Amino acid sequence: MQMKLAPWALLAVSAMWGISFVWMKDILDQQDVYSFLTSRFIVAAAAMIALKPKIIRQFSRELVSKGLIIGMALGSGYIFQTLGLERTTPAITGFITGLYVVATPLLASIFLKERLTKVMWSYVFLAVLGLGILSVKGWSVGVGEIFVLISANLFAVHIILLGSWSKNFDAYALTVMQLIGCALLASVPATLNGYVAPPDNQVWGVILFTAIFATAFAFVIQTWSQARISTTKVAVILTMEVVFGALFSVMYGMEPFTWRLALGGGLVLIAMLAIVQPRVSTSSQA
Repeated sequence: MQMKLAPWALLAVSAMWGISFVWMKDILDQQDVYSFLTSRFIVAAAAMIALKPKIIRQFSRELVSKGLIIGMALGSGYIFQTLGLERTTPAITGFITGLYVVATPLLASIFLKERLTKVMWSYVFLAVLGLGILSVKGWSVGVGEIFVLISANLFAVHIILLGSWSKNFDAYALTVMQLIGCALLASVPATLNGYVAPPDNQVWGVILFTAIFATAFAFVIQTWSQARISTTKVAVILTMEVVFGALFSVMYGMEPFTWRLALGGGLVLIAMLAIVQPRVSTSSQA
C-alpha cells in the first residue's frame, strides 16, 4: 500500500514546487535569492522542530552527519541553479535542471546498483523530450548553462543520497537535518552579500508557504517515498514540477497556453504515468 501511495505523494510535491516557482517570481525583486532561501529553510526547520520538539532526541551522530551532507547537496543545487538563472533564461534553466532525470539513473546504476531496463530508459528519454519541447526555444551554451547543469547533477546526488540513506533513519528527523544543512549553506552567501529581511506581508506569505508546504512537508514526503520506490522513478515523477510550473503560469495569466505546453507537458505526464505502473521493476525497491 505504501509503495502505491508514494508516487502520488511525490506528484503532490511536484505540484507544490511548481506553484511555488510562480509565486516566488513575484517577490524576488523585494528579497534577494540567498536571503529568501535562508529565510525559507530556517523557518521550515524551526517549524518542524516546534511541531515535534522531541525529534531532537533522534539526532544521533550518524543522522546529523549524513543529514547535513544531504542538505549540503540540496543547498548547493539551489545555489548553482540561482547563479545559472541570473545568466540564462528561466525556460532553459527549467530544462537543464530537469536533466537530473538522466543523471539520477546513471548515478543509481553505479552507486546503488539499480538495474535499468530499456523500457525504463525509454521513459527517461520521453520525459527529457517533453521537457525540451516545453522549455527550449533557442539555446547557446555559456556560463549560466554550465552552472545550471552543475545544479542538475547536485539535485541528482541529493536523490541518490536519499535513496541510499533514507531507509536507515526516521524520515522526519532526517528532513529536519537536511533543512538545517540547506539553511547553513544558504546563509553563507546571504551573510556575505548582506542579509535582507522579508520586507512585507506578501513576502512573508510566500516564505511561509514555501517553508511549510514546499519545503518541510515536501521533503518529508520525498524522504519517506525514497525509502519505498526506486530513485529513477522519483526523478521522473519530480520532472512534473516543470509542467505544473507552466500550468500555474497559464492559470495566473503569466503566459499563454500553447501547443508547446500541451505537447511537452503531455509527454512528461505520459512518462510519469508509465513509470509508476507496478508491472515495471527496476530494482528491489520498485
